[in-house]
Amino acid sequence: MMYTLYDFLDSGNGYKIRLLLAQLQQPYRYVELDITRGETRTPQFLAKNPNGRIPTLEFEDGQCLAESDAILCYLAEGTAFLPTERLARAQVLQWMFFEQYSHEPNVATPRFIMHHLPADHPRRAELPQRQERGRAALAVMEGQLSTRSYFVGERYSIADIALYAYTHVAEEAGLELAPFPAIRAWLARVAAQPRHVRLLDRPASR
Repeated sequence: MMYTLYDFLDSGNGYKIRLLLAQLQQPYRYVELDITRGETRTPQFLAKNPNGRIPTLEFEDGQCLAESDAILCYLAEGTAFLPTERLARAQVLQWMFFEQYSHEPNVATPRFIMHHLPADHPRRAELPQRQERGRAALAVMEGQLSTRSYFVGERYSIADIALYAYTHVAEEAGLELAPFPAIRAWLARVAAQPRHVRLLDRPASR
């Protein structure tokens, strides 16, 4: 199977997929779309993903799968990155739902505002509240990691990949990681995993 990944290099949501694909040693075609220039809003891309967002994974037969954590689940099926035991599998999903509901809106979004919007943009007004909620999400993660090496079952999984993507750049969202020693130790463990790639490591493009 040769997948095509539509992505934006600075996206943590896209990075989740690139990291897992690298660790699975799965070849794929990479097509970068600049979200800041509206390249995901074209009729051609909207035909692939009507929500107009990256990442989007395209299969050889033209079918497409959107939403980063859904893509992670699909790619991890049958691998060591997704447990087969019922409760452990549900716990992986629990942390991935947490990532999308409590973490990503309050870590990724302030990072986007600070990185990609001008200093006088009205969305800057969102930062204090989002950062407060981001610190609360990090505190939940710190509690979980204070007694274990990884989020579920003492083994690296897609729950870790999902949460690593934006946590490791949380300081770019104005969220200091110094108060979270367990998170910092976990970040180092994830970065030491075999075939780790960095956020801005550019895959070969189509």
